[in-house]
Amino acid sequence: MKKLWITLAALACAAGTVQAHQIWLETADGQGTVLRFGEFGENLREVSPGLLDKFVQPTATLVAGKNVKTSAQAVKARDAYMLPFQAGQGESIVAEEARYPLYNMKDGGKGWYHPAARLITDFAAQEPRLVLDLVPTGQAGEFRLYFQGRPMAKTKVTLVTQSGWTREAQTDAEGRVQFSLPWKGPYVAEVSHTERTPGERPGAGGPEKYDSVSYSTTLSYVQPQGLEPLPAGPAAAPYQSK
Repeated sequence: MKKLWITLAALACAAGTVQAHQIWLETADGQGTVLRFGEFGENLREVSPGLLDKFVQPTATLVAGKNVKTSAQAVKARDAYMLPFQAGQGESIVAEEARYPLYNMKDGGKGWYHPAARLITDFAAQEPRLVLDLVPTGQAGEFRLYFQGRPMAKTKVTLVTQSGWTREAQTDAEGRVQFSLPWKGPYVAEVSHTERTPGERPGAGGPEKYDSVSYSTTLSYVQPQGLEPLPAGPAAAPYQSK
């Protein structure tokens, strides 16, 4: 009985850890783009073997304005997923993992964790493409949040740097939110939303029924000028599943 309790506790901890995590996009030093999983502000990157192995098949699309330039399936590496393209000026990359395994919720139902990410190279206005999507509006530091293609009001957006510097703001009635970006370097804006509506999705063995969907999305941007960034803290240890 004690062994069973420990196993259940570990599974509950893993489910909670996953829902607190995000995926985000980074431009690689050479060619390509990196999709990370963890906590950007805590300098935490999940690895394989570990939680990174939970992903089934992340996909990404390179967008220029309203046009799709190319799409690809991400390839798993030790501490990230790799994409074969980079976003140029005025382009954006969107990525998602729509097949993350369903998990058991505390009330006995099935939950679906649906993470997504966007990378932008400037503040040119973008149209939403993800279910939960944060896009630039054309004004520096201003974003607009969409859910299922419609502006999402009164929702918390968190902006973080790798040093752990954090700012929070709520979207207005039109889904808009504004941040100042004082530091030079990378920023990640994070948003989450839970829909407690039952449904089903395609699965490898047939339809999979779920009771709730936890959407998580990020927007990544590298500020080219500003104050010298605060140093990142020591790397946090990846979660080790038992």
